[in-house]
Amino acid sequence: MKVVRASAVLSFIAAVMTASLRAEAGADPLADARALATAHQGLRIMRISGTSMEPFFTDGAVVVVRPLAFARLETGMLVIYRNRFGETVAHRLVVHTADGWRARGQANDKPDSTLVTPTNFIGVVYATFNDASPAVSAAAGIETVLAAPAR
Repeated sequence: MKVVRASAVLSFIAAVMTASLRAEAGADPLADARALATAHQGLRIMRISGTSMEPFFTDGAVVVVRPLAFARLETGMLVIYRNRFGETVAHRLVVHTADGWRARGQANDKPDSTLVTPTNFIGVVYATFNDASPAVSAAAGIETVLAAPAR
């Protein structure tokens, strides 16, 4: 009997959600993200700036972020956190240490210098809308989160 880790299952589910939530021609990804966020308590919308998480999500993508207990984090989860430079970052958890989680952008060669801890952890990426137009990317009232080279 093959045992599948929960993180592998969560990564698969997230990938399926991302593929299924891609905006169709003429659709409004921001409206879709807002509808999802308002349908479930505690969700918030953020806009991605950068390319370190390609191909999972792209520059200008809209993500819906869900709060989660820090103790429930697992390797492979996509998280939003604030780094030591005060920047909000969206990267994947790669290794758990005694002091927190090491995160890295999908396209980055090295992990981030700031550990993800209960103090700076914001939430996990719950859904991704990659086909956001420049107008969506510039929409007022949406916090920007970086998907950038490691710092």
